[in-house]
Amino acid sequence: MTAQEIRFKNNNLLLETEEDSDHKSTHMTEKQTLTMIAAAAKNNALGKDNDLIWHISEDLKRFKRLTSGHAIIMGRKTFESMPKALPNRTNIILTKKEDYQPEGALVVHTVEAALALVKEDIQPFIIGGGEIYRLFMGNCDRIELTRVHHDFEADVFFPSIDTDKWTIVAQEDISATDNQPYNYSYLTYEKK
Repeated sequence: MTAQEIRFKNNNLLLETEEDSDHKSTHMTEKQTLTMIAAAAKNNALGKDNDLIWHISEDLKRFKRLTSGHAIIMGRKTFESMPKALPNRTNIILTKKEDYQPEGALVVHTVEAALALVKEDIQPFIIGGGEIYRLFMGNCDRIELTRVHHDFEADVFFPSIDTDKWTIVAQEDISATDNQPYNYSYLTYEKK
């Protein structure tokens, strides 16, 4: 599949409107859980040339299901890799560009400002890219990581997860299929 085909498929899936409100994430706790959500290769590759480097339909559906109805924090380049703001979410962009004014999103210039905007959301998400993941790693309570069991050439990488600070609390392994050529695992990490 070409990079253009991957982008087209990923964007179409992400921008579909959720038809059933039951697909909303309903995980409620008394304490806010700030969650980092990402899909990273075995070598921690996230993307190349501001695009994802694979198309895993089920992973994108899971991303939509988990993040729907919640705030999502991302960097400017991640936002610009999408055709528009993701529906049914509060899109928050962290950027150094003072005059950045995208349609359908809130703009902040510090981690603290981003966190202030999500303080009423019980389950906000950090969705990338690589630098944003690094900036928020110390603030997060959970990591929802789709680990694609393959190495890819990339120019953006997920930060290493310090196993002295994080532990895997759930794992689901998925085998490759004719439509999806990579083995992958859903890993849920929680801070120790």
